[in-house]
Amino acid sequence: MAGTIGTEDGDLGFQIAPMVDVVFVLMLFFMASAGLQVVERELGINLPSGRAAVGANEPVTPIVVQIASDGQVLINGQAYDESPTNAELPGTRDKLKELISYGGKDPVIIQPAPDVRQERVIQVLNAAAAAGVKNLSFG
Repeated sequence: MAGTIGTEDGDLGFQIAPMVDVVFVLMLFFMASAGLQVVERELGINLPSGRAAVGANEPVTPIVVQIASDGQVLINGQAYDESPTNAELPGTRDKLKELISYGGKDPVIIQPAPDVRQERVIQVLNAAAAAGVKNLSFG
């Protein structure tokens, strides 16, 4: 037989050419994937810690704004608006502005009654925004 290669029992022996091809394909794969590697960089993020800031020795007194079921707004237990239906809340706005002008860091806590209209809560939020309140939460 003129077209056969190898010994008479059909054993071709160890072939080096396919092994070199496999090594080159693996080397090409690792070279290509090394170029796609993302380098992580450190971001300068200041995370909050549990300790107080420097110079924050003055006590923080929360300002409690309660909204009664009938729409009456009380600041620290005292009403500053004559009408519980007035949407502008000028007395509340002025008192909040006065309290915020002392320090500005005191938190304002809004405590609405369970059955108060959401419209009234929005009016109180608008009055707080007009007074310049920055630290506001619900309680």
